Amino acid sequence: MVTLLIGKKGSGKTKKLIQLANEAVAASQGNVVVIEKGAKLTYDITSKARLIDTDQYAVSGYDMLFGFLSGICAGNYDVTDILIDSTFKICPDGVAGLESFTKKLQDLSENANANIVLLISASEDEIPSELNAVCEKL
Repeated sequence: MVTLLIGKKGSGKTKKLIQLANEAVAASQGNVVVIEKGAKLTYDITSKARLIDTDQYAVSGYDMLFGFLSGICAGNYDVTDILIDSTFKICPDGVAGLESFTKKLQDLSENANANIVLLISASEDEIPSELNAVCEKL
């Protein structure tokens, strides 16, 4: 399942991600992965989750992020949850490529049996209407 947490800057998306990550670690029988741009969540996310800074791997753009996520799932069959902070900072194309990226993620999520959560800094009306079914507004 893919979920988009959408809201403008300062709406509490990162706090919600921290809560979701820590809850997922407590409930998961596998591994929880949190992806961010920059190492700012180090002390907020439990050490039982795998925290990955995309800057360390030069990940930029939707295609690169999708390949990166696919590699994580292929390399570890126990991944149950992937949470991505600051999606538009990692993928500067913003809303332009979001719909096709989300469709690819839905296939990956089903194949890998993993929940994927993306934090999107945008208002509800900026998101393509085709994605309303997977959006959670903050």
